[in-house]
Amino acid sequence: MTENTESRSDRTLGVVIEEIREHMVRLGYKRGYRRRFDRTWRKLTEFAAQRGITSLSVDLTEAFLLQRRVGSNSAEAPIASEQQHLMRAMQCVREFQQHGCFQRRRSAASVRLPEALSRVLEAFVRFCIDDLRVCPRTVQVRRARVTTFLIFLASRAVFDVRFISIETVSGYLTSLCHLMPRTLAAVVSDLRSFLRYLVMKGEVPAALIERLPRIRVRPDARLPEVWRAEEVAALLGAIDRGSPVGKRDYAILLLAARLGMRVSDIRDLRLEDLRWEEARIERVQAKTGVPIVLPLTEEIGEALIAYLREARPTTTRREVFLRHVAPFEPFAPNDNLHHIVTTYRRRAGIELPKLSHKGLHSLRHTVATRLLEAGVALETISGVMGHLSPESTRIYTKVDLVGLRSAALDIEEVHHE
Repeated sequence: MTENTESRSDRTLGVVIEEIREHMVRLGYKRGYRRRFDRTWRKLTEFAAQRGITSLSVDLTEAFLLQRRVGSNSAEAPIASEQQHLMRAMQCVREFQQHGCFQRRRSAASVRLPEALSRVLEAFVRFCIDDLRVCPRTVQVRRARVTTFLIFLASRAVFDVRFISIETVSGYLTSLCHLMPRTLAAVVSDLRSFLRYLVMKGEVPAALIERLPRIRVRPDARLPEVWRAEEVAALLGAIDRGSPVGKRDYAILLLAARLGMRVSDIRDLRLEDLRWEEARIERVQAKTGVPIVLPLTEEIGEALIAYLREARPTTTRREVFLRHVAPFEPFAPNDNLHHIVTTYRRRAGIELPKLSHKGLHSLRHTVATRLLEAGVALETISGVMGHLSPESTRIYTKVDLVGLRSAALDIEEVHHE
């Protein structure tokens, strides 16, 4: 792998981008989508040429984003959707340079698979529901991950699962090297479930499963990222609350930063979950299936009202938060809303050290850490966070607590049923 990486880094920017274009065709991206990326990469090439740069590097892509004012709060900064596109385009070229490939993400569910692969996918999903009794949320995630694998097969001209080889599986896993170990372990677990199904059906040999790597991740292998109080204030202060998208994003970030809600519960929050008369948020957690009741504080209530009355697109959808690009659908099931945090973190000028990952979930970690530092019992924090067991909360005892002095919410207002 080292030799291949070095050879890729030696190639000119133009050559790498041309190979990326071919890779996007193999992955089944629509022509209009590819053209949009082509325009961005042409601008990247022009940007590099003006500076006498001929090779691709992380520094080049970061400088390009800075020049395009991505993350800036200035009037010349691109709108949020354009900033997200620019970041995605740069991520694609970085991943391709490092691994020789990249995978489709949010759009995977909308891809039209070859008929034979589509039939296998639907049969597997039905098996998970009817025979394994897998919960709907897990089925949804598993379908998305298996779909991504099948897209990879189709991109390699493998249209029959009987022709899956260990080389094909290895190539797929190599394309996911950018993922964090915990995420990669989950992907491999779902892939193993799919291959076991195929073995049961007599489509592939059992030896294929034996060759899958076993990725063991200790529960406390990676300490939670936490924000300082002044960073949270700066993040929220960087939001333009006069715009429709700003009103939405402000309410989303408040739910994470004040109540510690999971990304999945924020993304799937429905209008009927908001109990205005009781000043509570009641819902069944997407991850655990356990009901939880959280306080609908004045701050959060005002932010939600401002979004619902003044900014939310007119729609029959019951999800609270919607994408502000037609057709105004809810966020995709695998959207971790990382782009929202990244946009305002950059506008606030909050710098991250290398290998630091402060997404929306890190705000949830911050709430738990503050409660712990305030002397709240682990069992109580477990209820606030919606953990099934206090053991899941114990990781926060390993976090550096210096500077975290105030609880983010009144724990007496939280009910974990």
